[in-house]
Amino acid sequence: MEHSPRKLPFRRAQDARRTLERKELMDNLSATRVLIQQAYTGFNHASDRDLIDSYVFEITALQSRYAYLLRRVKELEGSA
Repeated sequence: MEHSPRKLPFRRAQDARRTLERKELMDNLSATRVLIQQAYTGFNHASDRDLIDSYVFEITALQSRYAYLLRRVKELEGSA
């Protein structure tokens, strides 16, 4: 099956966008992983009840963000 000359630039642009999006997602995954580690460190050293609660909420929120980003990476790779 031959591609028409007009479709090739579109395909390349689409591939480039997908590559850029994947890189951004992977960067965000890495940054979120660091934030989760930092929140766990803070949680492990906290003694005040309110501070402990805030770390629990922060960790939960970061884990949700991480799950979302991971799902987007998988969706992106599945559509390639």
